[in-house]
Amino acid sequence: MDNIQEEASNTSYSLFAKLLHWGFVILFVYGVIKQVDSINQLEDNALLRFEVLFAGVFLLLLAVRFAYVKKTQTSSLPQETPKIQKLAAKLVHYGMYASLSGIAGSGLLIGFLYGQGFQSGLLIESIIGVHEFLVSLIYWLIGVHVVAALYHRFLKDGVWSSMVPLFKEQNKES
Repeated sequence: MDNIQEEASNTSYSLFAKLLHWGFVILFVYGVIKQVDSINQLEDNALLRFEVLFAGVFLLLLAVRFAYVKKTQTSSLPQETPKIQKLAAKLVHYGMYASLSGIAGSGLLIGFLYGQGFQSGLLIESIIGVHEFLVSLIYWLIGVHVVAALYHRFLKDGVWSSMVPLFKEQNKES
């Protein structure tokens, strides 16, 4: 369920693709847990440097993941999946990549501007607003992604088992 290519093959994703997927789940949860609650916390130069490093590494790994999945993986959606559902899956996946990169990018911009002395004002408040919007958007997209995964688990069409290492589904015919 973590692919954006057109043709469906209903096969399992590679071990590396699964590691990237679940590694990002862990990385994202970590980012949420350790998030900056107030821009004033960036006065701590060690925290500011860590946030910049974290966002930079996150963006790099996200780019690697996107390139790898785009070039090497095919969708596990069954061939008979309606076109509108395939389109929705693509929109959610591209939306997740865009939101995650936007969160990290806007965070980097906030850190840069704060380091340059822009600790308040329209510019930094606008970027914080974009950052907060993207965080809200990614929560919604993750919710849709999880509901879709559970839906496919219920359908027992192979999509769940192609990415999730637990609670493997039995084939419909079994």
